Amino acid sequence: MPETPSEPDDATVDAVGKLVAALETVEQARGHLYAFHHLTGSADFALDEAAEALREAGHPEWAERIRTELIGLNVLPERWTFQLVEEYDDGYYAAFREMTGDVTGDLTGGRRHLHEELIKRRRRTEGRPGHEMGKPST
Repeated sequence: MPETPSEPDDATVDAVGKLVAALETVEQARGHLYAFHHLTGSADFALDEAAEALREAGHPEWAERIRTELIGLNVLPERWTFQLVEEYDDGYYAAFREMTGDVTGDLTGGRRHLHEELIKRRRRTEGRPGHEMGKPST
């Protein structure tokens, strides 16, 4: 597919590619934050079994301390992990995605992966099955 005259210059494509790569890193960080949220919640629920096992093993004082001091404890002052996830999503993550959308909308016609699209054009074998261009990136 030939390049269209409306495509941005190489420096712009490269700069937007760096911004999109940074957003992809933020997406990975967000995934780790959700993993942290799920793992912390799972651990909190597992404490029920630990406390019950301690009670059954004759250690009711430890079971009670776990139930009253550890189960349901905030992970940060006044916050559980779901609150961290929501604040991240609504703040930093939303701002990053919005800025990336604005930049790609303005400079590359909304094509977030134009850099990779151009690489694909150069590296594919024209007419070979499995090497089709497909739709432009968005």
